[in-house]
Amino acid sequence: MDCTKINNEYILKWLKENLSDERYLHTLGTAKCAKQLAQKYNLSEEKAYIAGLLHDCAKCFAKEKLLEIINNNLKVEESEMLNYKTLHAPVSAYIAEKEFNIKDSEILSAIRWHTLGKINMTDFEKIIFIADKIEPNTREKEHSDKIKALLEEDNGLNKALLKLYKSTLKSLVKRDLKICLLTVEIYNHLEDVVNS
Repeated sequence: MDCTKINNEYILKWLKENLSDERYLHTLGTAKCAKQLAQKYNLSEEKAYIAGLLHDCAKCFAKEKLLEIINNNLKVEESEMLNYKTLHAPVSAYIAEKEFNIKDSEILSAIRWHTLGKINMTDFEKIIFIADKIEPNTREKEHSDKIKALLEEDNGLNKALLKLYKSTLKSLVKRDLKICLLTVEIYNHLEDVVNS
């Protein structure tokens, strides 16, 4: 992918206009963290930065707008519809393609799956997922440092993911929210990958 053809200035301007100040700050942190993780794992830093910038581009859309875009343009599993807070992920991938002309399937998939994840994520998808959860601008440093320490171990990406899924499951139960079956399946899969 020739990332030089992507207008980062336009992306940043659009994000500034369409995100809250805190979400914009989170987005910049995610993009920077994604670029650093890409360097660590010998992946495209440019693509990781763009995926990080666009991962939450639809996050501040009203629930009605998210549902309208999904219903008219996207195929989203019924189980994904349990929690409206994750609907921005498929819509963000859609906006990345339609508004910013991103055609790279790796970038679009990483954006699409950065909230729920999926079984057998690629390393690129994993780093975007992780960067979203540990970026330094809005995430708790103590939690982020624990994840970063896991990344230094053998099989670090999978260990970090497993820790993040454990935290997610605990948080969902604590807040009395529904849990997507995919989240449970991924957790079980990661347990096997890490502990077998």
